[in-house]
Amino acid sequence: MKARIKFRKNGVMKFIGHLDIMRYFQKAIRRAEIPIAFTSGYSPHMIMSFANPLGVGLTSDGEYFDIELTESIASKEAVRRLNEQMVDGMEIVSFVQIPDDKKSKGMSIVAGADYLSSVKNGSLPEDLAEKLEAFYAQNEICVVKKTKKSEKEVDIRPMIYKLECRDGKIYMRVAAGSVQNLKPELVTEAFVRYLGMDAEEVTFTHHRLETFAESENTESKMILVPLNALGTEIV
Repeated sequence: MKARIKFRKNGVMKFIGHLDIMRYFQKAIRRAEIPIAFTSGYSPHMIMSFANPLGVGLTSDGEYFDIELTESIASKEAVRRLNEQMVDGMEIVSFVQIPDDKKSKGMSIVAGADYLSSVKNGSLPEDLAEKLEAFYAQNEICVVKKTKKSEKEVDIRPMIYKLECRDGKIYMRVAAGSVQNLKPELVTEAFVRYLGMDAEEVTFTHHRLETFAESENTESKMILVPLNALGTEIV
């Protein structure tokens, strides 16, 4: 039996890296007495996988990880027990059962994520909505993506699914996952350069609102649904 856990990560917890977050949840699951399954062998470990780990410095309302259970536990009870073990900045939102097949694994089905980006330093033009609309209307938005070994120019426009102004902040829905993954920093940096400014003049904080999977549909239009929508509550 497999379960998907959704959690929020805010406050000082944004400075904690993925490996430490994983260790944190391993301890919390033990203390909450969640019946999690372990691998076999000489060095057994909890069967746990994160959908799309968040970068250091970002906050989120839509983080997910999957676990395997040895026995059933009610969703509400699991959420209650886990939240009793959470520290400030961490909150369990939901606990749902997901299909046992490998195709349902969170890390393999992530297709998108949405973010709300707020100005940290500097300022944006008063006509932000109009400028964003014009920026998004471009046929190409080319940026230089850096890896450990090389740099290459990439057109990120096809990876931006939605871009608009919300209460003076930049809302975006972008590609995420193993096939395509667009960091919000690349979008805001490209936008600042589009405005004719240096990327260091205006910096942002990024908050992930949700993580999505692509829903099955008969049309060519892509439909994204939150990862926890693909599970069912355990009673």
